[in-house]
Amino acid sequence: MKTWSKNFMNHRVGAGFSKLYLTLALGSALGVASPLFAGEDAQCHFHGSKAASEQTVLTCADVHRARLIKKGTILAVWANIKHESIQQIDGKNGKKEWKLVFKDPAASDKTKESFYMFFSISGNLLASNFTGK
Repeated sequence: MKTWSKNFMNHRVGAGFSKLYLTLALGSALGVASPLFAGEDAQCHFHGSKAASEQTVLTCADVHRARLIKKGTILAVWANIKHESIQQIDGKNGKKEWKLVFKDPAASDKTKESFYMFFSISGNLLASNFTGK
């Protein structure tokens, strides 16, 4: 009766195959596992310079607002407020950006009546604040 030894792979096909097999197995495992470690806003991370559609930016604004609310950065009331405007503007260094404005007329602090979100033209969040700058 033949038993399996710890050097089975080396005896059967050589050490080179064993290392290749291990490398491929680890690479495959990392490729499958990487989405599991991605943040919840990973769906709104874009590369390249192709302009995102308004709908894509609005969807990503919802994702990022939810994250900001969860972190306690902004109040939960902002989750239910629809955007008042969305436009492309000239941002820093003359680069185009998306600017979204949300307004809460019921805000007791008038300095926080408007919430602004800025996205790169491709749809990545650049900044959010209450000043619009």
